[in-house]
This record gives sequence, structure tokens and C-alpha cells, in this order.
Amino acid sequence: MLRPVVPLTLATALTGLAGLTGAVLAAPGAAAEAAEAPVPTRMVALGDSITRGFNACGWYVDCIGRSWSTGHDTAVRSHYLRLAAREPSLTPYNAAATGARVADLARQAQIAVDRRAQYVTILIGANDACAPTEERMTPVADFETRFRVGLRTLREGLPGAEVFVASIPDLRRLWQVGRGNAVARTAWARFGICQSMLARPLSASAADIARRERVRQRVIDYNAVLRRLCAQDARCRFDDDAVFDYRFTLAQVSKWDYFHPNGNGQAVLARVTYARSFWPAAVWASAR
Repeated sequence: MLRPVVPLTLATALTGLAGLTGAVLAAPGAAAEAAEAPVPTRMVALGDSITRGFNACGWYVDCIGRSWSTGHDTAVRSHYLRLAAREPSLTPYNAAATGARVADLARQAQIAVDRRAQYVTILIGANDACAPTEERMTPVADFETRFRVGLRTLREGLPGAEVFVASIPDLRRLWQVGRGNAVARTAWARFGICQSMLARPLSASAADIARRERVRQRVIDYNAVLRRLCAQDARCRFDDDAVFDYRFTLAQVSKWDYFHPNGNGQAVLARVTYARSFWPAAVWASAR
């Protein structure tokens, strides 16, 4: 802030320094950052099969009880359970859809609006990169347009809601941890799982190496979109690529398809994402 120029003396310098120190300590931005968001009483999860807990408890079924976001399984310790430790009246709803791409986000967002959610989690985009072929992946520009519409739907209908956006997992990491497992390779081929990345998993040809890198880059580009659009909303928080950067192991992946997180994987997702949420310091001790 500019001040009128006055003759500089030791007294005025010290007075100015004290005033500046007080201004810094009381800066609106610092106060806003330190203030804790109210613990919600209604939350809604948006996304795809990962948030539905698909294959986390049985053969090709949704297991929403083990969802990292709204699940009630105490072994997973979802966002819901951690928050419910502070606000027992909290009601969760899982509006995610197995197989969903970002094009479905606006529809799901409207469900959150209709349910008057105060807290919304989003994890979507893996299916946009996990296409039958590399060519069928969602273009980055289309991904951005669809995600922007979803966020706008939320913000127009829920102007005061806190929105948490998780990054898309690193699909190449799945190839790295599973390619040496014959059962995993069989599942990927038999069920046509994420062939843009997982086709010909043992191939070391230049073409296949380059394909995997391009698919990984597409996920990185999607995550950059999530980061940028979330940063434009004062009540949106991105996980700073925490999910993408996490070095998961095959033991955290479902043995039904060697793709989706199992119960242990869902627990990791809950822990990694909650640490980046709006209430980690306030609720962690009572919910861990």
C-alpha cells in the first residue's frame, strides 16, 4: 500500500515498521487461509468407477461402502467418516457412475445441486484416457470444456459449497507394477482394460514405448486442466497432483481386474486426498 511521503526519522521508521508488521499479521489473505471451512452436513461424491469402489469388495460390482469419498467401511476411513467424527449429522451421497467420462460431470453435478451439497468431491478423467485405442482418448480441449461446464453447474447451483478435485492416477504406473504379473496381463487383455495404455504390456518396441508416454502425457494434460480451472474458483481445492504422484503397488489393486483400487487402495486414496482437503488438521486426530 502506498503512503504519503513524510520526513524519515528513527521514530517514524519504527512506527512504520510496527504498522507494517501488524498489517502483515492481520492481512485478509492470511486470515482467510487460516480460517477453517465449516464442517458440512451434506456431501456428494462425483466421478467414475474409482469413486464407486468398483471391484473393491467383489466380482465386477460397485462397492460404494468402500469408496474413498463417501464410504462407511472403517478400514477405508473415507472423507465422510473423517468428517462425521466432527459432524455426526453428515449425510453422504455417491453420485459417481461406473464408466463415466468427464462428459457426464455436468449431469452428476446437477444431482449434487439437487441434494444441496455443502461439500463435493470430484475424481474423474481416467476413462477419458483409458480408451480402447489411443486415438479414442478425449481431446484435452474437449476435456476442459466439459469440466468447466461441470464446475459451472456446481457453482451456479451451490455458490457456497466446498469442492475438492482429486488428480487422475498415473496410468503408466499401473503398467509398471502389473506388466510382470501374468494374471494381470491376462485380465487386461481378456477384459479389454485401458488398452490405450495396457495393450501389449511386454512390448519394448519404440512404437509401444512412445504410445505409453503419450497416454501418460494426456493424463498430465488433463490434470493441468483440473488444476487451472479449480484455481479460478475460491471454494475449489485441487490435490496438487497427490493422487497422480502416489507410487501405488499391485497389492493396492483389485485382483478381479488388476485395474481398480481394492480396499487397501481405497484407503490410500482416502488418506492421500484427505490430507489435501479443507479440514485435514482439524479432523485428522479424531478420525484416524
